[in-house]
Amino acid sequence: MRIFVLIAFLFFIQSAVAADVSPVDAPDTMAERVKACIACHGPEDKVGRDAYYPRIAGKPVGYLFNQLRNFRDGRRHYQPMALLLENLPDQYLREMAAYFASVKQAFPPPEPLIPSPEEVRLVHKLITLGDPARKIPACVECHGRDLMGTDPFIPGLLGLPRVYIIAQFGNWKNGGVMRGQTPDCMSEIAKQLTTDEASAIATWLAAQPVSESVLKSRTPAAISVELARRCSSIVLESGSFQ
Repeated sequence: MRIFVLIAFLFFIQSAVAADVSPVDAPDTMAERVKACIACHGPEDKVGRDAYYPRIAGKPVGYLFNQLRNFRDGRRHYQPMALLLENLPDQYLREMAAYFASVKQAFPPPEPLIPSPEEVRLVHKLITLGDPARKIPACVECHGRDLMGTDPFIPGLLGLPRVYIIAQFGNWKNGGVMRGQTPDCMSEIAKQLTTDEASAIATWLAAQPVSESVLKSRTPAAISVELARRCSSIVLESGSFQ
């Protein structure tokens, strides 16, 4: 369906050109240039299949740049994104990332999900303590004590739909998100988690509210040297976003 929408859009553009439609004057701003992105990643609440389009407003600039480059270079798989980003230079991707990192957008309400007591205990352990026996670090070590991200490369986990989080765990585990010879820490972690554990984490995260007042007063965490060493694949162009 998404491929069909993209094809239809391209067909419409070609038809407009063929009909010699007069060009429309548009402001030469990044906000205008990324309107194609807003069609999927806009501020509207996403439900159903559209929940697979994640929130990108306010994400760390280094994280957004890395994901744009991963889509462009084939390290992350989604054909419409690859087509939109094809041949764009790194500097332009940095400008796109900086724009979306600066966008202020309200978080959606938490999903009405009720994890079982057993799931809550399991998730609390994995999020706060991890599982050293399986080399699974605590989620808070990478994503911050409030799970709202670590500048400049690691995104927050709250405010995302359950189905999107589950899909990402599956992609990490099965190689759909990244490929190539560079080891990736999230891929290694996801392969250690059971299906039930991944589902429980996604359910708990999607059910957590995001406090706007806390966001305004929070001080974003910084990436540690140890984390940078373990997850070297996310720290591309280190220093460019400090």
